[in-house]
Amino acid sequence: MSKYVILGGAKLSGEVEISGAKNSAVALIVAALLVKDVCVIENVPAVSDTYVLMDIINQLGGSAEFIDKGVLRIDARLVDKFEAPYEMVSKIRASSYLMGALLGRFGHARVAMPGGCDFGVRPIDLHLKGFMALGAQYSVEYGLVDIRAEKLTGAGIYMDKVSVGATINVMMAAVMAEGQTVIENAAKEPHIVDVANFLNSMGANIKGAGTDIIKIKGVEALHGGTYPVIPDQIEAGTFMVAAAATRGDVLIKNVIPKHLDSISAKLLEMGVEITEYDDSVRVKCDGPLKKANFTTMPYPGFPTDLQPQMLTLLLSTEGTSIVTENVWDNRFKYVEELRRMGANITVDGRCAVVEGGGKLTGSPVSSTDLRAGAALVIAGLMADGVTEVYNLKYIDRGYESFEQKLRSLGAQITRRKDGEKSKDAGIA
Repeated sequence: MSKYVILGGAKLSGEVEISGAKNSAVALIVAALLVKDVCVIENVPAVSDTYVLMDIINQLGGSAEFIDKGVLRIDARLVDKFEAPYEMVSKIRASSYLMGALLGRFGHARVAMPGGCDFGVRPIDLHLKGFMALGAQYSVEYGLVDIRAEKLTGAGIYMDKVSVGATINVMMAAVMAEGQTVIENAAKEPHIVDVANFLNSMGANIKGAGTDIIKIKGVEALHGGTYPVIPDQIEAGTFMVAAAATRGDVLIKNVIPKHLDSISAKLLEMGVEITEYDDSVRVKCDGPLKKANFTTMPYPGFPTDLQPQMLTLLLSTEGTSIVTENVWDNRFKYVEELRRMGANITVDGRCAVVEGGGKLTGSPVSSTDLRAGAALVIAGLMADGVTEVYNLKYIDRGYESFEQKLRSLGAQITRRKDGEKSKDAGIA
């Protein structure tokens, strides 16, 4: 079993380059199944979710391979299967996108229920409602969702709840449906826009992505092409929080500052210095921070995927803060791990009361999901002594070269197997 060993106390400083957005890349890789041609996707992060989806495409009869750093070539011309293998689909949440892509291409999809991080139920009722509106029928047996349509026809679809996954899935299913599809109350996250732009660059006709009404006119076929993934909003936010948590000074490069408005605003409220440039953000913090309350919401609200990191930062502030989780129903599992390090946090349902001003001490802790893992690393950077973070499989799902990037900023962090001694001075 691998773990991170972190010696706390170092202030992060320097420059770090953000990778392509994991949440975009996993959707674009699946969307390429709609294209009976060759797609080249640039700026793809080399994370485990990416490799799982590449394996799925290869098993479906296509070809997916990195031809250069961050450059993924997908040839879906020979894809001839509409059933995704359970043993891979069960590993990641993004596998749900296979429903829309395979349904859009074959009129038939058989996909296992999605896996991924365990912080709440993942209902797919909105996905299925959208597919049914387009003319599909479905059944669920032995953990497999079987979706069929003799013909997909455009329709008006109102999302009862804002859902990123359902919005992307319906977009993909509707791209080659006959007529026009209108999705109301659509999700507006940056990777929704990225998926729409990718499909449009391949010949689709999608308008309104980034607003709550998306209109899709079906086309007969899509063609190949090249498309770059947007920078990762969540990775950027994670490094912004890490810089503030260590009272450091970090220039975060290859970002879209507009995508970071909610996190920048909250950090400014707490007393962090934020300087925005065209494609980078500088985060500087050298003094005490003020308490702050925040609530996670769909974009452009504060992202749920930065909730654990920000909550961890609040432990270093003066006073009591309240964090409200409005997206997932069980995303505070990691709090027990922070308590091992001395954190004073009380959880009541979807709310967490965070008492700042205490001291964190190094401790063995275990990642409970992807973003919680990043939060525990930040806690280790803040803590006195040595922290060991286990269950790195979650962190590997969404952060490319995480420890290397942190080390380049001065963090004393090393990755090693249990029982292996570190070569780094100061780390036991």
